[in-house]
Amino acid sequence: MQTPLPATKPIAEGETNQPAQDAERQLQERLRQIESLLPEEDGIPVENFLHLIQQELLRKSLRYHWRDRTDYFIGTNTFLYYSLEQAERMIEGDFTGFRGPDFFVVIGGVDGTQPRRYWVTWKEDNRFPNVVVEILSPSTARQDRGEKMQIYAKEMRVPEYFLIDWDKKVLEGYELQEGTYVPMKPNARGWFWSKQLGLWLGAWDGKYDVYEARWFRFYTESGELVLTAEEAFAQQYEVERQRAEAERQRAEQAEAELQRLKSILAERGMQVDE
Repeated sequence: MQTPLPATKPIAEGETNQPAQDAERQLQERLRQIESLLPEEDGIPVENFLHLIQQELLRKSLRYHWRDRTDYFIGTNTFLYYSLEQAERMIEGDFTGFRGPDFFVVIGGVDGTQPRRYWVTWKEDNRFPNVVVEILSPSTARQDRGEKMQIYAKEMRVPEYFLIDWDKKVLEGYELQEGTYVPMKPNARGWFWSKQLGLWLGAWDGKYDVYEARWFRFYTESGELVLTAEEAFAQQYEVERQRAEAERQRAEQAEAELQRLKSILAERGMQVDE
Protein backbone atom coordinates (compact mmCIF):
# COMPACT_ATOMS: atom_id res chain seq x y z
CA MET A 1 0.00 0.00 0.00
CA GLN A 2 1.28 3.45 -0.94
CA THR A 3 0.67 6.29 1.44
CA PRO A 4 -0.15 9.69 -0.12
CA LEU A 5 2.40 12.35 0.66
CA PRO A 6 1.44 14.14 3.88
CA ALA A 7 1.05 17.90 3.80
CA THR A 8 4.29 19.59 4.84
CA LYS A 9 4.22 22.17 7.61
CA PRO A 10 6.08 25.50 7.27
CA ILE A 11 9.04 25.92 9.61
CA ALA A 12 8.24 28.48 12.24
CA GLU A 13 10.43 31.56 12.55
CA GLY A 14 13.24 30.92 14.99
CA GLU A 15 13.02 27.13 14.60
CA THR A 16 16.11 25.54 16.11
CA ASN A 17 15.50 21.93 15.11
CA GLN A 18 18.19 21.73 12.43
CA PRO A 19 17.52 18.07 11.47
CA ALA A 20 13.86 18.90 10.87
CA GLN A 21 14.84 21.91 8.74
CA ASP A 22 17.25 19.81 6.71
CA ALA A 23 14.64 17.09 6.17
CA GLU A 24 12.10 19.71 5.07
CA ARG A 25 14.54 21.23 2.57
CA GLN A 26 15.45 17.82 1.21
CA LEU A 27 11.79 16.91 0.79
CA GLN A 28 11.01 20.17 -1.01
CA GLU A 29 13.98 19.71 -3.32
CA ARG A 30 12.90 16.16 -4.08
CA LEU A 31 9.41 17.39 -4.88
CA ARG A 32 10.73 20.09 -7.22
CA GLN A 33 12.87 17.56 -9.07
CA ILE A 34 9.98 15.12 -9.43
CA GLU A 35 7.49 17.78 -10.55
CA SER A 36 9.84 18.97 -13.28
CA LEU A 37 9.88 15.45 -14.78
CA LEU A 38 6.26 14.34 -14.45
CA PRO A 39 4.88 12.87 -17.72
CA GLU A 40 1.66 14.33 -19.15
CA GLU A 41 0.88 11.48 -21.56
CA ASP A 42 2.01 7.96 -22.33
CA GLY A 43 1.79 8.07 -26.12
CA ILE A 44 -0.70 5.19 -26.20
CA PRO A 45 -3.75 5.97 -28.39
CA VAL A 46 -7.22 5.20 -27.09
CA GLU A 47 -8.85 2.07 -28.48
CA ASN A 48 -12.13 3.77 -29.35
CA PHE A 49 -12.22 7.44 -30.27
CA LEU A 50 -15.86 7.59 -29.12
CA HIS A 51 -14.50 7.21 -25.59
CA LEU A 52 -12.87 10.63 -26.01
CA ILE A 53 -16.16 12.13 -27.15
CA GLN A 54 -17.94 10.54 -24.17
CA GLN A 55 -15.40 12.11 -21.83
CA GLU A 56 -15.81 15.51 -23.44
CA LEU A 57 -19.61 15.21 -23.27
CA LEU A 58 -19.42 14.67 -19.51
CA ARG A 59 -16.93 17.51 -19.09
CA LYS A 60 -18.72 20.05 -21.27
CA SER A 61 -22.17 19.38 -19.83
CA LEU A 62 -20.97 19.60 -16.22
CA ARG A 63 -18.95 22.71 -17.05
CA TYR A 64 -22.03 24.43 -18.46
CA HIS A 65 -24.22 23.23 -15.59
CA TRP A 66 -21.73 24.76 -13.16
CA ARG A 67 -21.01 27.81 -15.32
CA ASP A 68 -21.37 30.12 -12.33
CA ARG A 69 -18.85 28.17 -10.23
CA THR A 70 -15.04 28.13 -10.24
CA ASP A 71 -14.38 26.00 -7.14
CA TYR A 72 -13.84 22.68 -8.91
CA PHE A 73 -11.54 20.89 -11.33
CA ILE A 74 -12.50 18.42 -14.06
CA GLY A 75 -9.93 16.07 -15.51
CA THR A 76 -10.31 13.98 -18.67
CA ASN A 77 -7.37 11.80 -19.69
CA THR A 78 -5.44 13.80 -17.12
CA PHE A 79 -2.62 12.13 -15.24
CA LEU A 80 -3.25 12.03 -11.50
CA TYR A 81 -0.29 11.78 -9.12
CA TYR A 82 -1.18 10.59 -5.64
CA SER A 83 2.16 9.40 -4.19
CA LEU A 84 5.88 9.96 -4.69
CA GLU A 85 6.43 6.28 -5.39
CA GLN A 86 3.87 6.29 -8.18
CA ALA A 87 5.30 9.53 -9.64
CA GLU A 88 8.85 8.17 -9.66
CA ARG A 89 7.73 4.95 -11.41
CA MET A 90 6.02 6.96 -14.12
CA ILE A 91 9.05 9.20 -14.57
CA GLU A 92 11.00 6.00 -15.22
CA GLY A 93 8.43 5.05 -17.88
CA ASP A 94 6.50 2.48 -15.86
CA PHE A 95 2.84 3.19 -16.68
CA THR A 96 1.57 -0.27 -15.77
CA GLY A 97 0.18 0.67 -12.38
CA PHE A 98 -1.81 3.86 -12.64
CA ARG A 99 -2.03 6.94 -14.84
CA GLY A 100 -5.33 8.64 -14.25
CA PRO A 101 -9.09 8.30 -14.62
CA ASP A 102 -10.99 8.83 -17.85
CA PHE A 103 -13.03 11.47 -16.04
CA PHE A 104 -12.76 12.84 -12.53
CA VAL A 105 -14.00 15.82 -10.55
CA VAL A 106 -12.47 17.50 -7.50
CA ILE A 107 -15.12 19.66 -5.83
CA GLY A 108 -14.78 22.60 -3.46
CA GLY A 109 -11.75 24.51 -2.24
CA VAL A 110 -10.19 24.42 -5.71
CA ASP A 111 -9.16 27.33 -7.92
CA GLY A 112 -10.80 26.16 -11.11
CA THR A 113 -9.46 29.12 -13.08
CA GLN A 114 -5.90 27.83 -12.75
CA PRO A 115 -4.81 25.68 -15.72
CA ARG A 116 -3.23 22.35 -14.83
CA ARG A 117 -1.37 19.88 -17.02
CA TYR A 118 -1.98 17.14 -14.46
CA TRP A 119 -3.34 16.78 -10.93
CA VAL A 120 -0.63 16.51 -8.27
CA THR A 121 -2.25 15.83 -4.90
CA TRP A 122 0.60 17.11 -2.73
CA LYS A 123 0.41 20.48 -4.54
CA GLU A 124 -3.38 20.61 -4.01
CA ASP A 125 -3.51 20.25 -0.21
CA ASN A 126 -3.82 16.46 -0.62
CA ARG A 127 -7.14 16.84 -2.42
CA PHE A 128 -8.39 13.71 -4.17
CA PRO A 129 -11.30 13.28 -6.62
CA ASN A 130 -14.85 13.29 -5.30
CA VAL A 131 -16.08 11.38 -8.35
CA VAL A 132 -14.33 9.11 -10.84
CA VAL A 133 -15.75 7.68 -14.07
CA GLU A 134 -13.93 5.00 -16.04
CA ILE A 135 -14.93 3.87 -19.54
CA LEU A 136 -14.26 0.18 -19.95
CA SER A 137 -12.50 -1.22 -22.99
CA PRO A 138 -11.32 -4.81 -23.57
CA SER A 139 -7.77 -3.91 -22.52
CA THR A 140 -8.68 -1.87 -19.42
CA ALA A 141 -11.74 -3.62 -17.97
CA ARG A 142 -9.76 -5.94 -15.71
CA GLN A 143 -7.64 -3.11 -14.31
CA ASP A 144 -10.60 -0.75 -13.89
CA ARG A 145 -12.44 -3.39 -11.87
CA GLY A 146 -9.35 -4.53 -10.01
CA GLU A 147 -6.22 -2.55 -9.26
CA LYS A 148 -7.63 0.87 -10.12
CA MET A 149 -10.76 0.27 -8.11
CA GLN A 150 -8.59 -0.62 -5.11
CA ILE A 151 -6.47 2.49 -5.54
CA TYR A 152 -9.53 4.71 -5.64
CA ALA A 153 -10.96 3.04 -2.54
CA LYS A 154 -7.87 2.50 -0.39
CA GLU A 155 -5.36 5.14 -1.48
CA MET A 156 -7.58 8.04 -2.55
CA ARG A 157 -10.86 7.26 -0.76
CA VAL A 158 -12.90 8.51 -3.71
CA PRO A 159 -16.55 8.67 -2.51
CA GLU A 160 -18.16 7.67 -5.82
CA TYR A 161 -16.93 5.46 -8.65
CA PHE A 162 -18.80 4.89 -11.92
CA LEU A 163 -18.03 2.39 -14.68
CA ILE A 164 -19.31 2.75 -18.24
CA ASP A 165 -19.21 -0.55 -20.10
CA TRP A 166 -19.14 0.93 -23.59
CA ASP A 167 -19.55 -2.35 -25.49
CA LYS A 168 -22.50 -3.54 -23.40
CA LYS A 169 -23.88 0.00 -22.99
CA VAL A 170 -24.28 -0.57 -19.26
CA LEU A 171 -23.58 1.79 -16.37
CA GLU A 172 -22.46 0.74 -12.89
CA GLY A 173 -22.27 2.93 -9.78
CA TYR A 174 -20.38 2.38 -6.54
CA GLU A 175 -20.30 4.30 -3.26
CA LEU A 176 -17.46 4.11 -0.77
CA GLN A 177 -18.52 2.67 2.57
CA GLU A 178 -15.95 1.87 5.25
CA GLY A 179 -13.14 1.70 2.72
CA THR A 180 -15.00 -0.59 0.30
CA TYR A 181 -17.09 0.12 -2.77
CA VAL A 182 -20.71 -0.95 -2.44
CA PRO A 183 -22.95 -1.08 -5.54
CA MET A 184 -25.43 1.78 -5.80
CA LYS A 185 -29.09 1.09 -6.42
CA PRO A 186 -30.33 2.59 -9.71
CA ASN A 187 -33.72 4.21 -10.13
CA ALA A 188 -36.43 2.85 -12.44
CA ARG A 189 -34.64 4.35 -15.45
CA GLY A 190 -31.35 2.74 -14.57
CA TRP A 191 -29.82 6.05 -13.50
CA PHE A 192 -27.52 6.43 -10.50
CA TRP A 193 -27.72 9.39 -8.13
CA SER A 194 -24.44 11.15 -7.41
CA LYS A 195 -24.55 12.79 -4.00
CA GLN A 196 -21.24 14.47 -4.75
CA LEU A 197 -22.45 16.14 -7.95
CA GLY A 198 -26.12 16.50 -7.03
CA LEU A 199 -26.99 14.95 -10.39
CA TRP A 200 -28.16 11.70 -11.92
CA LEU A 201 -25.91 9.79 -14.30
CA GLY A 202 -27.65 7.62 -16.86
CA ALA A 203 -28.01 6.51 -20.46
CA TRP A 204 -29.22 8.77 -23.28
CA ASP A 205 -29.90 7.63 -26.84
CA GLY A 206 -29.34 10.32 -29.41
CA LYS A 207 -26.94 12.24 -31.61
CA TYR A 208 -24.02 14.05 -30.05
CA ASP A 209 -21.40 15.70 -32.23
CA VAL A 210 -22.35 13.82 -35.42
CA TYR A 211 -22.65 10.37 -33.90
CA GLU A 212 -25.81 8.46 -33.02
CA ALA A 213 -25.09 6.30 -29.99
CA ARG A 214 -26.08 5.44 -26.48
CA TRP A 215 -24.23 8.06 -24.47
CA PHE A 216 -24.07 8.43 -20.70
CA ARG A 217 -25.07 11.82 -19.42
CA PHE A 218 -26.02 13.89 -16.41
CA TYR A 219 -29.59 14.70 -15.44
CA THR A 220 -30.91 17.16 -12.87
CA GLU A 221 -32.72 15.94 -9.77
CA SER A 222 -36.04 16.47 -11.57
CA GLY A 223 -34.87 14.40 -14.55
CA GLU A 224 -34.00 17.21 -16.98
CA LEU A 225 -31.08 16.50 -19.32
CA VAL A 226 -27.96 18.56 -18.53
CA LEU A 227 -26.94 20.24 -21.78
CA THR A 228 -23.59 21.40 -23.05
CA ALA A 229 -23.22 25.10 -23.88
CA GLU A 230 -23.44 24.27 -27.59
CA GLU A 231 -26.64 22.31 -27.08
CA ALA A 232 -28.17 25.04 -24.95
CA PHE A 233 -27.36 27.71 -27.54
CA ALA A 234 -28.65 25.51 -30.36
CA GLN A 235 -31.84 24.91 -28.41
CA GLN A 236 -32.30 28.63 -27.81
CA TYR A 237 -31.59 29.35 -31.48
CA GLU A 238 -34.29 26.85 -32.49
CA VAL A 239 -36.78 28.46 -30.12
CA GLU A 240 -36.04 31.89 -31.62
CA ARG A 241 -36.22 30.50 -35.16
CA GLN A 242 -39.61 28.94 -34.51
CA ARG A 243 -40.86 32.16 -32.93
CA ALA A 244 -39.70 34.18 -35.94
CA GLU A 245 -41.28 31.67 -38.32
CA ALA A 246 -44.58 31.87 -36.43
CA GLU A 247 -44.49 35.67 -36.63
CA ARG A 248 -43.81 35.50 -40.37
CA GLN A 249 -46.72 33.14 -40.92
CA ARG A 250 -49.04 35.36 -38.88
CA ALA A 251 -47.96 38.41 -40.93
CA GLU A 252 -48.56 36.53 -44.20
CA GLN A 253 -51.97 35.38 -43.01
CA ALA A 254 -52.89 38.92 -41.96
CA GLU A 255 -51.77 40.28 -45.35
CA ALA A 256 -53.73 37.56 -47.20
CA GLU A 257 -56.85 38.38 -45.16
CA LEU A 258 -56.44 42.07 -45.90
CA GLN A 259 -56.19 41.41 -49.63
CA ARG A 260 -59.26 39.18 -49.45
CA LEU A 261 -61.28 41.93 -47.79
CA LYS A 262 -60.08 44.47 -50.32
CA SER A 263 -61.21 42.21 -53.16
CA ILE A 264 -64.68 41.86 -51.62
CA LEU A 265 -65.01 45.62 -51.21
CA ALA A 266 -63.79 46.24 -54.76
CA GLU A 267 -66.42 43.85 -56.12
CA ARG A 268 -69.01 45.96 -54.34
CA GLY A 269 -67.67 49.12 -55.90
CA MET A 270 -66.10 50.41 -52.75
CA GLN A 271 -62.69 52.06 -52.84
CA VAL A 272 -60.29 51.30 -50.04
CA ASP A 273 -57.60 53.86 -49.31
CA GLU A 274 -54.10 52.41 -48.93
